[in-house]
Parts: sequence; C-alpha cells; structure tokens
Amino acid sequence: MSDPRQNQPTRFPDEPRQPRPGLTANMRTKPDHGEESYVGNGLLTNKVALITGGDSGIGRAVAIAYAREGADVAISYLTDEQVDAEETRRWVEKAGRRCLLLPGDIRERDHCIALVERTVEAFGSLDVLVNNAAAQTMNDGLDSIDDDEMQGAFAANVFAMIRLAKAAAKHMKPGAAIVNTTSEQAKVANKAMIVYAATKGAISSLTVGLSNLLASEGIRVNAVAPGPIWTPIQPIAKSPQELETLGHDTPLGRAGQPAELAPAYVLLASSGGSYMSGNVVAVTGGVPVS
Repeated sequence: MSDPRQNQPTRFPDEPRQPRPGLTANMRTKPDHGEESYVGNGLLTNKVALITGGDSGIGRAVAIAYAREGADVAISYLTDEQVDAEETRRWVEKAGRRCLLLPGDIRERDHCIALVERTVEAFGSLDVLVNNAAAQTMNDGLDSIDDDEMQGAFAANVFAMIRLAKAAAKHMKPGAAIVNTTSEQAKVANKAMIVYAATKGAISSLTVGLSNLLASEGIRVNAVAPGPIWTPIQPIAKSPQELETLGHDTPLGRAGQPAELAPAYVLLASSGGSYMSGNVVAVTGGVPVS
C-alpha cells in the first residue's frame, strides 16, 4: 500500500495563472485523470452517461473511468475548452466506447434541455447524469462580490443542475442515477469563497431533495464533495503562492488528483451503490463535511 500523504504531488511550483475558463492543456503540472492507472471491471457495461464539465479535471477522470467500465459518454463543456474536450474524447474512444462532444453554456436554459435530448438521440437512452460543471468565484469582502458574477455562479452551479435533472428524469428508467458534484466548501465555507460555498451548500440540499423526489421512480441521487483538487479551476482562482501549497492544510497534507475522485462516481452510478441515495460522499483528504 502506498502512503496517501506522498503518492501524489504535494507541491505545484511555478504554475502560471490562467484566465477563465482555464485549460488542462495550459497547465505546467498536468493533473492525473487516471489515464495510466484506472482499470475497469465492467460495472457500467452498455450504460449511457452525460457528464457536464467532462472536458477536464474531475469530469475527465469520470469520463475515462465510466468508459473503462463500459459506458458510452456525452460530455458538455464551454466552447473555449474544445482542446481539452478533444483529449477527453481520445481517452474515451481508446477505451472502446463512444464519446459525444456537446459544447455550449449550461447557464442557458435551452442548452440544458438540448444536452439531454442530443445525448438520448445519439445513444438511445440515458442511465447516468453527472452534474459536475461549476463556476468558482472568489471575493475579498462583501463589497468585492460582483452581482453579475454571483448570478452566473448560481446559474451554472445550481439552476443548471435542476434543469438537467428535470430533463434527464423523463428519459431515465429504474436503476438510473444522478451524481452531483458539491464541495467541502458547503460546510467549510472559506470567507474568500462565500458565493461559491453558498452554491455548493445549495447542491448538497438539492441532492437530498431530488433523492426523496425521485426515489419512487427508482432513480438514485447522490453527491460527491471534493476537497482541494488539482484541476484548471485552481490556476484561475488562486495565486502562484497559494497554488504551491494547495491542500497543505488538509489532514493528509496535499491536494487531491481527479483520478482519486473517479471511484466514488463509479460507485454511485453502478449497482454497487444500489442502496445509496441522498448521500454526500466526501473525498477531501480528511476534512470532515458532516
């Protein structure tokens, strides 16, 4: 067994800042998405999954894992992230599965509906919805919070999840699953991330509400709460000095990698999690979220 404190990078020196939306292709220290390590076991054979934010970070790791478990995958992403999306598609197709690329902005209501409809049209069904895409906002104080940015964060992080779940549930059969991405910030609520934390708190509550609402249809709804994970969202929001010590304040003393999240998403989408609904699974390096 490897030491969980040292089995992934513990520092990220000289990582340059990036403008939004941020690209894996432009990161100096590349994240580990499980490209060389994830081994599938047929847990999602012939299933169809739609993953928002599937071009990079946690979304790419989930797409790779799902493909290696036997699923066809549709991924949504912003148009500016095309280069990352193409790389994700390459890994999905290398696993022998189909990958549908769906660029656009999930803050737009009609686009959320179109994502589901185009996935069903291309693959014939929808078994798993992974609501993963998110906008992370930072603040110095209350006066620094931009109203348009705040509304955009809720549109991307919360409203889109509701719209996607609403559209997806119409096509889902008993045994289907919705997996949302919340955050440790839903409980920790860093003072410099209060809008982001508020959206993640809403997602945690939404997960419980949806699980109660959809249980009668045999659809399970759960969430994963990541801690500090090495993805393109980090060089957007944080300074090089903050990036170098990312995750050092967790009990395990380091940031996580996207590949370390993928098994949780597989469990919650597969029959292995058949008696799990309304849960928030923490993958935080030891930071408690309950």
